[in-house]
Amino acid sequence: MNQLRNRVQLIGFLGKDPEIKEFGDGKKVARFTMATNSDYRNSDGEQVKETQWHNVVAWDKKATIIENHVSKGQEICIEGKLTTRSYEDKNGIKRFFTEVVLSDLVLLSKSKEVAA
Repeated sequence: MNQLRNRVQLIGFLGKDPEIKEFGDGKKVARFTMATNSDYRNSDGEQVKETQWHNVVAWDKKATIIENHVSKGQEICIEGKLTTRSYEDKNGIKRFFTEVVLSDLVLLSKSKEVAA
């Protein structure tokens, strides 16, 4: 049952190209947003399409895979854990930021061309 704790699985499309950052110690991080869509009928019987946006972060080898093979508009499937962190903005107000820390990735649509 522990394997089900804090586990997130999403299938969606990237909203923009991933942002890649490399650190001096050899670590790498990729950050991107992805959209998931759901359909439902409202109380008037009208079909409604709802889009949710998710922040995703990937580290090291996963970040390199994302850097080389993932781009805006591509459909992907991810698995990871949900994390929330906080920071204080320039006005001293505490802000919270929720993101999925990626542990697994499946490319569902054609990946971008990798320059040789």
